[in-house]
Amino acid sequence: MITRGPLSDMSMTRGESPAAVDRRRILAGGVTPPSHPPGSLPRRVLPAGCPGDLGATPDVHHGLPDLTLVVACYNEEPILEHSVAETFRVLDRMRLGWEVVFVDDASRDRTSELIDQIIADHPDRALRKIRHAENVGRGGTVAEGIRSARGRLVGFIDIDLEVHARYIPVCVQALEEGHDIATAWRVYKFYWRSLDRFLMSQGYRWLVRLLLRTRLVDTETGFKFFRRESILPILDRTDDVGWFWDTEVMVRAHHAGLRIVEIPTLFVRRFDKVSSLKPVRDTLDYVRKLWRFRHVVVDLRKDRT
Repeated sequence: MITRGPLSDMSMTRGESPAAVDRRRILAGGVTPPSHPPGSLPRRVLPAGCPGDLGATPDVHHGLPDLTLVVACYNEEPILEHSVAETFRVLDRMRLGWEVVFVDDASRDRTSELIDQIIADHPDRALRKIRHAENVGRGGTVAEGIRSARGRLVGFIDIDLEVHARYIPVCVQALEEGHDIATAWRVYKFYWRSLDRFLMSQGYRWLVRLLLRTRLVDTETGFKFFRRESILPILDRTDDVGWFWDTEVMVRAHHAGLRIVEIPTLFVRRFDKVSSLKPVRDTLDYVRKLWRFRHVVVDLRKDRT
């Protein structure tokens, strides 16, 4: 089952900051409030920065965390420290225990050393590192982190924060309300200088819906959260370990009957980093894999009926 939060008004009112617009969109979009007995207050997981959510990070060293966040890294030296600090600020305001698993996919810069330093600088936090001797690929890296998770909820985000970490709480809330998967549905802030990437992304979404016959909007988002017990069987049946992993996991999950919600989020392109995605080469690879995977989808649909 796929549900989708309504797109809220994207316009900015006079005097309103972009961050305020972003926050308004989180509060407006996509998650049905939990049912609760008359006279009681509904449980809420507030986005970072919202007043009233001042809970400290519980000590998870003496028990299992509620949430595991997987951070897959490849040559993230220029952005890692700042992005991790931003992410910690979000996690610190959530009223649940959490851990972070860094998975370094054989970075060639100082990413691995920076992860070690971050872990050393935060002995009070539940932080771990997995280091690959050889490059595995994005999908294999994320999957390894998910399998190593100790939390009952597990998710991953792209550490460039083009979709900001402030959307983590609303995804977690969706899982707590009964969904098996909560993902970011990226709504693009348009820039002319990234027109090529915008068109490729929209074209890929169209091809996924056409060839795989799915109602999912954004399978490739690097911002996904799962109930761990629900996603592990899907990972065991997933073959791709590269960029196509995201699409394969989501389509397999859909045909397995998992409850999926796509939550509208603002995507802001960063021009101060070098993407590891090779637009032309990787797009052609995507199309080839989509074409082959459509035969798998036929079998998945037969199994479901």
